[in-house]
Amino acid sequence: MPSHDLIIRNGTIVDGTGRPRFTGDVAVKDGLISAVGTVSGDAAHQIDAKGMIVAPGWVDIHTHYDGQATWDAEMAPSSWHGVTTVVMGNCGVGFAPAAPARHEWLINLMEGVEDIPGTALAEGMKWNWETFPEYLDALEAMPRTVDVGTHVPHGAVRAYVLGDREKPGAVPTSDDIAKMAEIVADGVRAGALGFSTSRTVLHRAADGEVVPGTTATAEELVEIGRAMGRVGHGVFEIASDMKREWNEFEWMGAMSRETGLPVTFAMLQSIAKDLPMEEQIAEMERHNAHGANIVAQIALRGNGIVMAWRGTVHPFLFRPSWAELALLPWEQQLAQLKDPAFKAKLLAEPSVLPESEVVGVLRTVAEGWTMQFEMDDDFDYEPQAGASIAVRAAAKGVSPDEYAYDLLTAEDGTGFIYLPILNYADGNLDFLEALQERDDCVNSLSDGGAHCGTICDAASPTFMLQHWVRDRQRGARISLETAVKRQCHDTARLYGLDDRGVLLPGALADINVIDMERLKLGKPWLAFDLPAGGKRLLQKAEGYLYTIKSGEVTFQDGAWTGAVPGGLIRGPQRAEALEAAE
Repeated sequence: MPSHDLIIRNGTIVDGTGRPRFTGDVAVKDGLISAVGTVSGDAAHQIDAKGMIVAPGWVDIHTHYDGQATWDAEMAPSSWHGVTTVVMGNCGVGFAPAAPARHEWLINLMEGVEDIPGTALAEGMKWNWETFPEYLDALEAMPRTVDVGTHVPHGAVRAYVLGDREKPGAVPTSDDIAKMAEIVADGVRAGALGFSTSRTVLHRAADGEVVPGTTATAEELVEIGRAMGRVGHGVFEIASDMKREWNEFEWMGAMSRETGLPVTFAMLQSIAKDLPMEEQIAEMERHNAHGANIVAQIALRGNGIVMAWRGTVHPFLFRPSWAELALLPWEQQLAQLKDPAFKAKLLAEPSVLPESEVVGVLRTVAEGWTMQFEMDDDFDYEPQAGASIAVRAAAKGVSPDEYAYDLLTAEDGTGFIYLPILNYADGNLDFLEALQERDDCVNSLSDGGAHCGTICDAASPTFMLQHWVRDRQRGARISLETAVKRQCHDTARLYGLDDRGVLLPGALADINVIDMERLKLGKPWLAFDLPAGGKRLLQKAEGYLYTIKSGEVTFQDGAWTGAVPGGLIRGPQRAEALEAAE
């Protein structure tokens, strides 16, 4: 009998702890890492990784696969980019608990907030659950390429308790709050990794209404946090506009100190924020110095929109002539877009922006040519001002809107424009350099599975290695050791997933074998492969030679092997052998 199931030999091991890389072997037995270093003995399967990076599988803690995970075993596109663990149910949106009469309402909420086609969700989900524990059972019944964990989402909890009373500004009674708290506690006892809510005007249901958490009081949120505290574990996740009058850090800090639980929030650079990032960091530091555990989730590239004719958003969305095309089949749309007369008519029209609290964002979509960039084959996600649509149009002697129209229409209407709305106020990513050294920040916010017609940031781990570790020219890079630790060990430990994120004996055998020289993001494309023909932006990568989940090869040279060793994570995960090794 072989002494190991798998041995990866001669690789450059970056073990996720932050320690310097070294050359050696990694052995696997029964789904766990059995040895690291110089491994003797034999194995049923061996991989020669000479010259390759051997690292843990990525742990992505901010995704929205809540619907997709109930029907899709492959879990693309995250699984294409070396991710072996996802945490979903973020931002207060999800599908449990779910009273039968609220199915459509929950789909409307997810469609609006996360740009996931409602038709795909309606066709794909079987709704063989009502309570949150039943939802976990449904997830557990389906094997997949990755492990999934989830939060109890505030929107679903409020809808379940308040029913038809759940409207913007609804004020729950003390009994309502007690019921919500108990639902969350039951969900955490059953295996949820935490609770999530959203308090940003950018998050709206498909009908335009703000999400339930936006108008919730601090008292409601704290009571839910206390319920998790009584269970003894759980992460409180929040997306917020951080308005000064809300004093978010006061209740977040107090709740974390009282319960002993971590609170994690999305921290993005924005000139529109009431509380700038520097002040958010200062507030986080102040409360953590007094016993709180507040952790910021940060994104490593501009957070914005990929625009295309067939995407959810493009610069001509608000011109009257576009309304003539919007509901036509794509073939007819493309024929019109190629018609010089239609082009001239549309370009002569001004954009008619709707009244909205986010009208500034809409104006940037329609007219922000200095902030929009053509996505060519070797696109740099940290583009310089000289590469903007405005500058390229001037060089060509045409108006910016004509340049944008032509590039979107090129190659049968498959052109893309990149618009970084958040995290790009300075026109670069320099402000993120110092954040890579902070223990109170984790690399996150990929939104894998969401914003299907506007982004594909599920590729974030690949971008981190390609751009930040290897290719970045405009500022400092980060070390490979730091990058791997932050996307594996640090994200896993925040959620109590102590059994993964490192290459040490006793850890789950979640492993990536990567050719750093070949590593490259592919060009994004729009696919219509969700249930009911729903669309999503997809992006692959070269350079992942093997992705291994719990000891089984799930992807080889970018192709799914058909293996589905992934399952449901129920609550924090201990690994006594790993703890001894660490």
